[in-house]
Amino acid sequence: MRCSKLLKWMPGLLACLLAANVNAAPLKLLSLEDMSCQAWSASKQEPDQRHIYLAWARGFLSGHNYANQRQQVTDVSNGTIAGYADRFCRENSKSSFADAIFRMSDDFSGRGGPIAK
Repeated sequence: MRCSKLLKWMPGLLACLLAANVNAAPLKLLSLEDMSCQAWSASKQEPDQRHIYLAWARGFLSGHNYANQRQQVTDVSNGTIAGYADRFCRENSKSSFADAIFRMSDDFSGRGGPIAK
């Protein structure tokens, strides 16, 4: 994974997940080695690799729900996650798979707005 991409999104993710707890320790995003949209798109040809990305996304969305219990993401299928990430990555090819899931948490939790940087 590219550290610069991770560092770019840490402030926004921190604000999103820990808004209710300002005294929390800094967020450490644990992710896959390559979180680029290109790697996500290439995983379509490798079902085992795609499953790993989907498992990461489900864990992230569950973490969102834990941190934001009043604005939870409802149950979503792997197909819904994959479709959302596919669309996001087609429209934002230089972004990351994590960016797609951050936005999905916004859209599916009823928050309705993107995470502020």
